[in-house]
Amino acid sequence: MYECVFEDLQAKQTVFQAVENHVSEDTILSSSTSCLMPSNVFSLVQNPKRCIISHPVNPPYYVCLVELVPHPETLPTAMDMAFELMTEVGQAPVRLRKEIDGFALNRVQYAIIAECWRLVEDNVISVKDIDLVMSEGLGMRYAFIGPIETMHLNAPNGNSIPGLEDYLGRYREGIRRVLSSFGPIPEFDGEVAARINKEICELIPSDQEHLSARRERRDQLLMGLAKLKK
Repeated sequence: MYECVFEDLQAKQTVFQAVENHVSEDTILSSSTSCLMPSNVFSLVQNPKRCIISHPVNPPYYVCLVELVPHPETLPTAMDMAFELMTEVGQAPVRLRKEIDGFALNRVQYAIIAECWRLVEDNVISVKDIDLVMSEGLGMRYAFIGPIETMHLNAPNGNSIPGLEDYLGRYREGIRRVLSSFGPIPEFDGEVAARINKEICELIPSDQEHLSARRERRDQLLMGLAKLKK
């Protein structure tokens, strides 16, 4: 049973508490939440061993990834069944080994958002150009391979120690130096937020007509990319 009610903890808890007694013992109970912890969503369920989070990515009709996040008591067989079902219907499921706030995708996404925000806030780069860093740079690469494989493949060929080990030997200190220079978590508010909002609205006005057109463009491009990846 897959629940997709609005993102409200009490509403989701109520749904699962009501549904549990009307399904068989081997029915998997799954929530589509994007940020609520499984231990909270299923806190009123009597048998959490068959409960999981199945977090899709927006827009889910073009982006195939689904994060499967277990409750602390979820049985491996429940995760296996959910994984097989998602794969069968054409999704790309990934398994988290334990629950964590934000799951995997949002934790990575928020880290990117925070540093992009800081770079614009510190007048290092414009809104337009930081988005190009992703869409024409990292996004091109990450559309097909992830950051760990990127490091593994970026190591020069011909070395006696190829791959990730060589990459870390060459760039470990640089990575640590740059990471140590990152600023505090942005507030995402106040004058900086107003300035960044002004910049993005100059590029894409926030009226419904312009936003709808850009969403349609996004969906068409994602549909094309999804076909290419297949």
